[in-house]
Amino acid sequence: MAEQQNQNKNANAKEQDIHQLLKVRREKLSELQTEGRDPFQITKYDQTAHSADIKDHYAEYDGKEVSIAGRIMSKRVMGKASFCNVQDLKGNIQCYVCRDDLGEDSYKDFKRMDIGDIVGIKGFVFTTKMGEISVHAHSVTLLSKSLQILPEKYHGLTNTDTRYRQRYVDLIMNEDVKKTFVMRSKIISCIRRYLDDLGFLEVETPMLVANAGGAAARPFETHYNALDEDVKLRISLELYLKRLIVGGMERVYEIGRVFRNEGLDTRHNPEFTLMELYQAYTDYQGMMDLTEDMFRHIAKQICGSTTIPYADVEIDLGKPFERLTMIDAIKKYTGIDFNEITTTDEAKKLADEKGVHYEDRHVRGDIINLFFEEFVEEHLIQPTFITDHPIEISPLTKKKPGHPEQVERFELYIYAREMCNAYSELNDPIDQRERFKAQEAALAAGDDEANTTDEDFLNALAIGMPPTGGIGFGIDRMVMMMTNSPAIRDVLLFPTMKSLDSDKKAGKSGAVEEATANDNNGFFKDNAKIDFSNVKVEPLFEEEVDFDTFSKSDFRAVKVKECVAVPKSKKLLQFTLDDGTGTDRTILSGIHAYYEPEELVGKTLIAITNLPPRKMMGIESCGMLLSAVNNLKDSEDEELHLLMVDNHIPAGAKLY
Repeated sequence: MAEQQNQNKNANAKEQDIHQLLKVRREKLSELQTEGRDPFQITKYDQTAHSADIKDHYAEYDGKEVSIAGRIMSKRVMGKASFCNVQDLKGNIQCYVCRDDLGEDSYKDFKRMDIGDIVGIKGFVFTTKMGEISVHAHSVTLLSKSLQILPEKYHGLTNTDTRYRQRYVDLIMNEDVKKTFVMRSKIISCIRRYLDDLGFLEVETPMLVANAGGAAARPFETHYNALDEDVKLRISLELYLKRLIVGGMERVYEIGRVFRNEGLDTRHNPEFTLMELYQAYTDYQGMMDLTEDMFRHIAKQICGSTTIPYADVEIDLGKPFERLTMIDAIKKYTGIDFNEITTTDEAKKLADEKGVHYEDRHVRGDIINLFFEEFVEEHLIQPTFITDHPIEISPLTKKKPGHPEQVERFELYIYAREMCNAYSELNDPIDQRERFKAQEAALAAGDDEANTTDEDFLNALAIGMPPTGGIGFGIDRMVMMMTNSPAIRDVLLFPTMKSLDSDKKAGKSGAVEEATANDNNGFFKDNAKIDFSNVKVEPLFEEEVDFDTFSKSDFRAVKVKECVAVPKSKKLLQFTLDDGTGTDRTILSGIHAYYEPEELVGKTLIAITNLPPRKMMGIESCGMLLSAVNNLKDSEDEELHLLMVDNHIPAGAKLY
């Protein structure tokens, strides 16, 4: 109790110190404005060099006059002379500031500048006695006053949630982050140059569409006020680009944002950058050759090597990529040959035996794909093309001659992740209409990611589309690999995040919000607002449980280290938990309809930890997280509340 009081006292003192520092900065600005020297009135500054240019080409700059501009990241004031470190686009450089060179008043102004202020410095380049390349200033101009305090230099900005929300601070404090996004820009430019050199034309197509097709995903919906029409945000680039192939533009590509109304995890963001290209008079074999060559080319140009370090492995893009059909890949890693399993009933029986979850509407082709995802994907670390997919999962793809149950399609996998998807494009309008009908049936059966019929696209195909190959690349995943970034948010400047004021929008009390924001103790629901009167007991426990049985259940506090959506599951979240044992515990919970993964990281939950492991979607779940479920008032709908406790409770604490 005493320790907690001391912590609160220290936190309050620190907060008072910060408020005082912020007040001082505003007072400095006010003084400058009163004196007619408002830095925000300055409209331009003549910058002649960047820090890296001076350091990399010192022989050219030595003794010469330069004008640099950037943010003050550190200051050492030593009487009549001082040093400061200025950070610009390309790095940082030390500046030597002397009273005799600036004059008494200007030097006094410099000493009153703060860390974070943006300055322009004119002077000559030299090397200090310690051997550091520097700029000897004879003029320092305050270009912008920083009214906020940057994180401490040595601790930096480490909180990932804050880094993603305040990327501008992240870019200032973490040099590697800036390098990642500079590299991202170079990768996209490299892709453009590569395709332009092959004769492809870059085009732009609509983002707001009446029919969002071309991928299996739920779209976002919005409304055109001027037209009084509901429209959707595109989920792919495909259907409009194919219309251009019909129009005679034989090689086209587009790099742009697409939007899918799905979950967030380390590999998925609702809006992301997609590159799709289409080439007339070629097929998926030609697209494979182009893909392999392009990945190799980009690695050489951007990384300087075809061997790329990613996580704990070396990805070799230099040797020929392995090519396997989906059925052969399943056989290679499981011994199961789906060429010998010819009916849906046989496929479902095998799925039951192997614990592969499927839905009633699924047929043989769907189950082949589920087996691939369950047993094969994790093995595809080095670049591998998986070809000849089942027709049921490929509604826009041309059938494979001699194998009408398969299509000419491939996906490239690297580090067990799909990097791109390509087809021999379906150009038969009659066949395409039948595929759309099958998709409409799937939609009616409950598949909310199924496509709907696009009559204008069918009309374009009826006019005639030549044999065509097409590819879709996820730019963000390519950048993740090339920059050795573990999560998609690390390569998106402004990733999608749950709004900090989302609780306010839900009508929660201001007192609860303030307590949550300031105390950060792990509670984000006011228990008084949760109606427990209609909480239902799980059917498993409806019968009376004797005390001896109950007492054997091991209830523990667990802390969420990581939480991601389980691929291909609309309900399951996969938790990586610290249970106090030193070994991470994995638990799956079907609560995705109520929570996004990001909002649960860092929370302290309650779990039963001594249940036998249970496989779900091919992942072993070791335990159960506790939730309260109740019926909403005057409704049959349910509301679920994951039980969360104070974050001060350590991982592994046992409940009695």
